[in-house]
Amino acid sequence: MTEIALLSSRESDVLAHFARGFTYSQIGRRLGIAVSTVDTYMRRVRAKTGAANTAELVRLGLQIDWPRS
Repeated sequence: MTEIALLSSRESDVLAHFARGFTYSQIGRRLGIAVSTVDTYMRRVRAKTGAANTAELVRLGLQIDWPRS
């Protein structure tokens, strides 16, 4: 099982936006959620994937099929 498979759909969406250079504020506006919610999703992503730094998060996020159909 890949690390990506551990993520919920929303966590994957947030991570994909992050990996493509969007700020937490921009992600929140695009997805219609609060910045604090974006932060919560990113903390969950880090916990589930074990990503130690931003580079690892970007690497994972770029593997996500985005945008979703």
